[in-house]
Amino acid sequence: MAEPSPGGTGAGPSGAATGPRARFRDQVRGESKQIALDQLAQGGPQALSLNGIAKALGMSGPALYRYFANRDRLLTELVIDGYRDLAQALRSAAEAAAGQQAPAGMAAVAAAYRDWAVAQPHRYRLLFRAPLVGYDPQANELVEASQPAMEVAVSVVAPLFGGPTEAAVFHTMSLWAGLHGLVSLEIEDNFTSMGVDPAPLYEQQLLAVRQAAAVAVTAGTAAAAAAEA
Repeated sequence: MAEPSPGGTGAGPSGAATGPRARFRDQVRGESKQIALDQLAQGGPQALSLNGIAKALGMSGPALYRYFANRDRLLTELVIDGYRDLAQALRSAAEAAAGQQAPAGMAAVAAAYRDWAVAQPHRYRLLFRAPLVGYDPQANELVEASQPAMEVAVSVVAPLFGGPTEAAVFHTMSLWAGLHGLVSLEIEDNFTSMGVDPAPLYEQQLLAVRQAAAVAVTAGTAAAAAAEA
């Protein structure tokens, strides 16, 4: 893959470069990420090889460093992309359930979370496990990237509390913790080896969170009434 000769690097209305070099750079970066994901899917984090990516692209290993500073930078971008895609999947589910009662929204988002993870477990693992020994992520970037997905989750739990209160956030975290545990077991085939159907377990997790939320709301209402008395 040879880089095109300079032919102008104009900018579009948004200020983003749109010339041949910029388009070629975006193409190389996109193809590099896809090859990296294929490596992760086939052999896990240990299979990730910048030299292998470069070879697949028809370029030298050192040339790839013009697009990614190092392996850790590539991994960080894959994690950020994963959070972005997960958030979009949850957002689409929440929007599809808009106008329904809170339990329906929670169920839709939980199902989307599970579906996303089961469909591409290598990407899910990348989000919630240290991918390689010595990996040095840019923590602030990853925290920022993870927020949109959690915001969507809070948005479907919040109606139970009349808004995005601290209690809503707490119960959202409880829901996520349960889902994460179930998903992690499922993508590692633990349920299969035990002969367990995970579907009822997901339903029970949703029910438990809704019941806990109902208790919290009732207790909060009673406390408010007592304070006013």
